[in-house]
Amino acid sequence: MPRLPRLAGAAVAAVTVSVLASATASGGEPGGEPERSDARVVARFDFAAGQTPENIALERDGSADLAFAFSRQVANVTPRGRTRILATLPEVRNPNTPIVHSAVVLGIARAHDGTLYVTYATGTRKTGIWRITRDGGTPEQIAKLPADGLPNGLALDEHRGVLYAADSVLGTVWRVPQAGGTATKWAKAPALAPSRAPSGGFGANGIKVHGHAVWVSNSDRGTLLRIPVRPDDSADTIETRATGLDGIDDFAFTGRGHTVLAALTASGQVALVRPDGTRTIVLARKDGLADPTSVAVRDRSVYVPSAAYFTMRDPNLVVARLPWRAG
Repeated sequence: MPRLPRLAGAAVAAVTVSVLASATASGGEPGGEPERSDARVVARFDFAAGQTPENIALERDGSADLAFAFSRQVANVTPRGRTRILATLPEVRNPNTPIVHSAVVLGIARAHDGTLYVTYATGTRKTGIWRITRDGGTPEQIAKLPADGLPNGLALDEHRGVLYAADSVLGTVWRVPQAGGTATKWAKAPALAPSRAPSGGFGANGIKVHGHAVWVSNSDRGTLLRIPVRPDDSADTIETRATGLDGIDDFAFTGRGHTVLAALTASGQVALVRPDGTRTIVLARKDGLADPTSVAVRDRSVYVPSAAYFTMRDPNLVVARLPWRAG
């Protein structure tokens, strides 16, 4: 495994500073003591090799597919913690990605047939959405996105046959046919933009399709947003569903309702966010988290990857079963 290059190391530091600034600007941390859990670290990764897990998709067998941001890789982790590299995104000469300045794999989504889709940000024409077959192998670019953007979270709506990508720098949600093709600007608004643009910062970050709407987190603003999908598939007016989620990254729904588990990277916590916007901390550093970046839920099991952007040690995958009623 190649060592993390000096440029990528500087990029990790840039991410750290930017997210810390976002958390400081948006106020204090959500209150409340973590609820009881039986959290355990099922796999640990190599920070120096760029194995910083940024996002997650679950397989039917209970294994997890992870996007390793700075190693440009997608890996599968079994329930027993065995890690296998599925694919590596192509190296980019002189990457010029906004904020991070390195080529990074960020979002990941899985189709029912096992096909994986990832966002790849490079600052070049290779920036876009890439497809990986269920058996891994050589990734294929299926859509280009602006080189001056930072495509981050990725969500798949198989019913409509489209992918949605959240651009953290351009404050945009891009819509791309699942089969590949031209990206269209589906939603763009101040609520999606970084609060410190154009000097840097992360706006739209995590993204999910849920309940006839596209939900997006804004890291700079500490908000959780809902964008209803109109009958003609266009974006309706953006609704703010929760605020004060300092340093929020990606998130997941606990069930068919609107209760969310959100990764709060800067504070090293996971918050349970209720439909009325109130929240409780349910996982923290004492549970093994090392700067969590995303969440996935299956039944009562919660999977939380940590990239260790601040601690710079012990990036890992934590699995827990928490005592809440899904809603």
